[in-house]
Amino acid sequence: MAELRYRAGNIKDPQVHKVGIIALGSHLENHGPALPIDTDAKIAAHIAFQSSLLSGAKFLGIIFPAYELDTIDHGVHVSLDVLKENVISTLNAAKKFLDVEKVIIVNAHGGNIPLVAELWDIEDKTGLAITFNNKVISSEGPHGGSGELSMAKVLGIVNEAEVENQANVKEYEEVGLYGFTQARKDDPNIEEGARDVEENGVYVDEEYGHRLFNLAINSVLLDIEKLLDF
Repeated sequence: MAELRYRAGNIKDPQVHKVGIIALGSHLENHGPALPIDTDAKIAAHIAFQSSLLSGAKFLGIIFPAYELDTIDHGVHVSLDVLKENVISTLNAAKKFLDVEKVIIVNAHGGNIPLVAELWDIEDKTGLAITFNNKVISSEGPHGGSGELSMAKVLGIVNEAEVENQANVKEYEEVGLYGFTQARKDDPNIEEGARDVEENGVYVDEEYGHRLFNLAINSVLLDIEKLLDF
């Protein structure tokens, strides 16, 4: 077996090879007429990949399934148990084949947040130290709103001809989660986002998109520093 040169390349700390970064989003849900159904997956993958390039940590790719609350029916999702088992099997494979000991999950789909309550069990069944990074969710604003539109503009995945129709919440009820009455009653943040889109509309600002990405990527880089000190 060849001896690997762990200090080769632009690597700040050879221990970063023990850290993996994996994206978690959603591939199959509506985001209004201007955004593709896999917007969350592409946003999460970009953050995870750029963080791996800047840090030298291993990019582990993306987890395929996603979870969503029953009160939000805007796509095709799996149960929390199915998502959890997929995460466990994926991370166990990464541990076996890539020799990682610590993993950062970069999440860009709000419906996946309940997975946080399962992290202790995932850590137990993988033997990995896991950080769940949710920074982009806490920063981007309403579903299909200006934040996601602006990041999507950076990625080149916006249908410019449909931006003017994005805030038509009567037709595209998933934008701002406007049409999901029970979810709005259950969560004040969802209610606030729905009202924001209805009252103020949406906009695309590429500079704003870059700022959101930089904020999220820097948050992951900080998580990496914490894991290296752990």
